[in-house]
Amino acid sequence: MPVRYEDLSATQKAAIALIAFGKDVSSDVLKSLDDADLEKITIEIANMRDVSSEIEDRVMEECHDIYLARQYISQGGIDYARSVLERAVGKTRAVALMNKLESSLVTSGFNLLKNIDPKQLVQFIQNEHPQTISVILTQLTPQQASGILSELPPELQSEVALRIATMEKISPEILKQIEATLESHFATAAVRDLSISGGAKAIADILNLVETSAEKHILQTLEAENAELAAEIKNMMFVFDDLILLDDRSVQRLLKEVETKDLAVALKAASDEVKNKIFTNVSERVSMMIKEEMEFMGPMRLSDVEAAQQRIVETIRRLEEEGQIVISGRGGKEDIVV
Repeated sequence: MPVRYEDLSATQKAAIALIAFGKDVSSDVLKSLDDADLEKITIEIANMRDVSSEIEDRVMEECHDIYLARQYISQGGIDYARSVLERAVGKTRAVALMNKLESSLVTSGFNLLKNIDPKQLVQFIQNEHPQTISVILTQLTPQQASGILSELPPELQSEVALRIATMEKISPEILKQIEATLESHFATAAVRDLSISGGAKAIADILNLVETSAEKHILQTLEAENAELAAEIKNMMFVFDDLILLDDRSVQRLLKEVETKDLAVALKAASDEVKNKIFTNVSERVSMMIKEEMEFMGPMRLSDVEAAQQRIVETIRRLEEEGQIVISGRGGKEDIVV
């Protein structure tokens, strides 16, 4: 196992803490875990070797800080917890702790939705008020939210997208009300406090993953409602034509991940700028192969072309998240925008 505290994974820290807590406490904790987490923790405990007292002390200290932070959140919300922790443990440590908590706190009722098929969930929520639907979508991952948004009726898609984009902080009380409804329908679980925000970035992440036709319809409707907001959302999105924002090294890295057939299909409906960007970053022989493949395919359905473009966009976003490519040209000189 890692010999430095900084190298420990969250699961390894949990294993160390459970060993330190003793059998009685640990058994109660393990009973509350789902099968997947139980398996991960059990494996780590089984593989755990001698842990230095220094590492054990730091893990227990972090557990204590997290316990305090959760207590403060329940008393007065995230902002209150942050201010109290800054006075107690210092700003740097408090910020790190709150960032960790804010990214991991998910209300249990919403957590129940993670394994539910989007089509089934749409049947449950499509008759709810658009504001309620938008709140639910902000609690899900962009992948889950995009699947649900794609299944909603077109007019409802735009309304929900607008509400997410203009959403401010949601109070824990409202989340608890929505959560209670979800729990009564899908399962029974404990309630925890949370304050979540939507905004342009939230809907941009979702729209990046919905079908192209739905994305275009939603953006057009948003433009008619609020042109400035629509422009802000577009600025945070990445679509196939934005491939020209990649530098040459990034294009070359991308092409190592993309199948020639997918590239040929995607370029069928691409702008001249995008085509030139690709052809100037491949050899003359490869360029000829791609062009011949495009000619050989003949006319194609637009949906097939858009599907190929979306697969390439997903590859670009993955490579950018991994730090293997750079997307620039939308914001300031140092900005990287996906």
